[in-house]
Amino acid sequence: MSDIKIEELKSIGECVDSLSELLIKIVDEGASIGFLPPLKRIEAQNYWESVPGPEVILFVAKQGDEIVGSVQLHLCTKPNGRHRAEIAKLMTHPDCRQRGIGRSLMQKAEERAKQEGKTLLVLDTREGDPSNRLYKALGFIQAGRIPGYAMSANGELDATVIYYKSNIDNFT
Repeated sequence: MSDIKIEELKSIGECVDSLSELLIKIVDEGASIGFLPPLKRIEAQNYWESVPGPEVILFVAKQGDEIVGSVQLHLCTKPNGRHRAEIAKLMTHPDCRQRGIGRSLMQKAEERAKQEGKTLLVLDTREGDPSNRLYKALGFIQAGRIPGYAMSANGELDATVIYYKSNIDNFT
């Protein structure tokens, strides 16, 4: 993991191709992150061009110049939700899994949430995906399950599991 660097991207710029490749690869591998395969390059590029923004902080994991992972921290700006943020679209390139990249990205997002004064983090993930083990290991608590939440490539409707982590002292 020592050759992996986690950094915040303030603009997509020249990283749009690398991020698009990552997204396409993850979706092709069956990840449930809002897209279905086959994901067209233009769709991936259009998505990334909408990220980051004032309410979305994007972190990437780089190995050399290659982006091998990413995660987003969505800051809630509603008056009744300024204490919370959502973790979204944690991705690790399939060739780089089991190297601590997802954990490092999550820890970076938690650190930033703490800096932003957030005391509650929420996220959701498809039931049964390996990400469930990571979130539990990081201290996230399962709040519930919604059946039939997201469609898979095979047309089946899968449940999503909602997690939370509260109390800023528990953040990284």
